[in-house]
Amino acid sequence: MADSQFERKASDFLHGLIFDLLLVTDGRTTDLLEMLLNEKIIVDVIRQEEIGGEDANLMGESSGGPYYIRESVLIGEKSGFVVSHNIAVVYSKHIPPDLFEKIAHQQEGIGKAISSFGMPTFRKVVDSGFMNEAETIDLFQRPIKVHFSNLQNKVPYKRYYIYFGRKPGIQLLEYFHPSIIGHRLQQGMTKEQSNKEE
Repeated sequence: MADSQFERKASDFLHGLIFDLLLVTDGRTTDLLEMLLNEKIIVDVIRQEEIGGEDANLMGESSGGPYYIRESVLIGEKSGFVVSHNIAVVYSKHIPPDLFEKIAHQQEGIGKAISSFGMPTFRKVVDSGFMNEAETIDLFQRPIKVHFSNLQNKVPYKRYYIYFGRKPGIQLLEYFHPSIIGHRLQQGMTKEQSNKEE
């Protein structure tokens, strides 16, 4: 087997392994993304608003609101690389009020907001996999356009609930840029090349 074939197989294996971890982890996804990108990740909230009764009914919740939807992207602070596109439904009745206020201020990712309070939580992954860009949907099964450039592969996704007690307080759907690994490898090769030139 030629070295280039081995390198390609090794790269494909590592790519698959990393996405397997990303899609099944029930820990803080943002921590893993920051490690993969080797930089801090910032949140850009696209929209955040209270949802009406019809959408709440689609979620299987008919009373006890208010419910809020938050759509955001996570971006590498230095590189500007959009690493994930996220849709969350927050069931305000089922999360601590201080946390709800922090989420409402839109300054950081939901996982970081939870972590800053040191709250015990349980995350339950209910769906994950890969889909074509044209198949991406929100939590209400409506089509969405993910904010990724240069998509050439299927988009990895994960849908899960965050529990603060017996009922879920937040439902999240995260789409990940399929070129995360390639982006990070390119950063490493560029840095290595610039070190050689010095």
